[in-house]
Amino acid sequence: MKIAKDWEEYKVLSTANGEKLELIGGYTFLRPDPQVIWNTDKLLSTNVDACYKRGENKSGQWKKSARLPKSFNISRKGVKFHIEPMSFKHICLFPEQAVNWDIMDELIRSANRPIKVLNLFAYTGGASVSCALSGASVTHVDSAKSMIDIAKINAELNGINNIRYIQDDCIKFVEREIRRGKKYDAIIMDPPSFGRGPHGETWKIEDNIFEFVRLCSNVLSDNPLFVLINSYTTGLQPAVMKNILNICMPIGECDAYEIGLPTEEKGVVLPCGCSAIKIFNRPSKT
Repeated sequence: MKIAKDWEEYKVLSTANGEKLELIGGYTFLRPDPQVIWNTDKLLSTNVDACYKRGENKSGQWKKSARLPKSFNISRKGVKFHIEPMSFKHICLFPEQAVNWDIMDELIRSANRPIKVLNLFAYTGGASVSCALSGASVTHVDSAKSMIDIAKINAELNGINNIRYIQDDCIKFVEREIRRGKKYDAIIMDPPSFGRGPHGETWKIEDNIFEFVRLCSNVLSDNPLFVLINSYTTGLQPAVMKNILNICMPIGECDAYEIGLPTEEKGVVLPCGCSAIKIFNRPSKT
């Protein structure tokens, strides 16, 4: 497992009974977490700045303290991120993805050439910001306007102007890019477990991810750098994603791994999904 480190303004304080208690920019958040299946006698603090509780039909809502602002920023290694409680327990940031940001940053900087990145299912743009700051030109694709709006805020916070934003269904966008003859040196994708397209199309990651990765192989440049897949689907193991990348893109070396967050609890690491990366031309270190 690769652990996301170097967060100064984010911590997982404790975990128990299906929830995690976080300290984010000086504010405490209590949220459900599907990976926390262990039950203990420990009662996580109820005196928090933001608490998300689910209802009977899996929907839920935030209960916030008076001192919590509508939004605020935190930073990691000098990179700023917008934090705002959103629907379905999200805060506009997945801090465990710092693992992948660091890997991509090193690859892009070491390439010593212009790199074009396609970020699919790009959400609020943590990966887009990281790649842009590393010197890449980024195309950021997501079907939700609200997520793209926040991604733009993250870019503005960091003085970035080399990201192209596309609100579109990712499959349809890639199909159009193939017809246009567009190519990219690196592809990132963070597909949902389940979703619906603008015209009722159904996406289920176990059924669709293989064909989608194969489709994306058609927009890789003649000198590709990497393809990275991230997934929070508990049934999709790292080895499965590694196999998919190796079948769809036989050349290059592939690594697959769980990712997680450290906690303040002794011996406890919070699992946060898994990733697989295919590196085609690993830049030599000089």
